[in-house]
Amino acid sequence: MHLAPAPYVTIQLASNITGLTEKAIRRKIEDGKWLYGREYRRSPDGGIFISMKGYEAWVEKG
Repeated sequence: MHLAPAPYVTIQLASNITGLTEKAIRRKIEDGKWLYGREYRRSPDGGIFISMKGYEAWVEKG
């Protein structure tokens, strides 16, 4: 079986993938360092999902 990576993941999974803590991810969103539509999006029920492409672009900015 082959699993393709999801373009958007929960904060918990993003934490496991990136090594950032869940608190650090939430802080980046709260502080405006990560922007809606670029590094994260909200689901229709208000959940936060992290864009893995957005995260990669953020890291590569250095």
